[in-house]
Amino acid sequence: MTTVLSATRLSKAFGAIHVADRVSFSIDEGEILGVIGPNGAGMTTVVELITGFLTPDEGRVLLDGRDITNLSPDRRSRLGLGHSFQDSRLFGSLTVEDVLKVALDQTMATRDPVAAALGFPDVRRAEDRLTRQVDELIGGLGLDAYREKFVSELSTGTRRIVDLACQAVGSPRVILFDEPSSGIAQREAEALGPMLEQIRDDTGASLLVIDHDMAVLASICDRMVALDLGAKVAEGTAVEVLEHPAVIASYLGGSRSAIERSGGGPEGRDPDLSRAT
Repeated sequence: MTTVLSATRLSKAFGAIHVADRVSFSIDEGEILGVIGPNGAGMTTVVELITGFLTPDEGRVLLDGRDITNLSPDRRSRLGLGHSFQDSRLFGSLTVEDVLKVALDQTMATRDPVAAALGFPDVRRAEDRLTRQVDELIGGLGLDAYREKFVSELSTGTRRIVDLACQAVGSPRVILFDEPSSGIAQREAEALGPMLEQIRDDTGASLLVIDHDMAVLASICDRMVALDLGAKVAEGTAVEVLEHPAVIASYLGGSRSAIERSGGGPEGRDPDLSRAT
């Protein structure tokens, strides 16, 4: 397997508080890596160190073998590093169709406003191609009924789906999802796993997913990493990590009920979960 993203000994401290303590892991091509931990474990901090919103005190981040540790977030994005925020930062005054067109604007071959105003053939062809891409995204993620609705009118779960669609554009190499199930209903959370797998399959991108929904992560992840107090305490398959004594004691309170909340476990997705989607 080819490693597309690697984080090596990432460390970050605010005063005497170490929010990330020499965290290391890698993601292979086409892999889904889950990251779990209690509140305050440093998961979001690690994502922000990888995406460039925080500067590490120590460590390196490599994307396709290139050192991106000192690059700005927008430079990392242009190199293929996607980032889905926990609060779905979308334009509330735009329709779903328009939001997706804004996300796809980076793929436009012709972006000359004068040529667009004059209706040059190259511009029209580029716009037609963009419209077809939007149609494919809307159809593929079941958003047909929401095409003309404003984002501000959507439920939290539907906004999350629109955000997922925005991350799928631009040929990303790696997409980092920060708690995609946050604030959505249980049924929507159960549908989230297959959508993430679909994005992985359609784009070929590797995914790093932070979430507190153990059932969702266990059903889709090839590997998992567990953090506690900023340090990595376990890494391996979903079964290995979720059965690790430190994980059970620190994250699940000594009980497997959190894993089984959605009717699934690390051994595989419950058949009812797929039917609910």
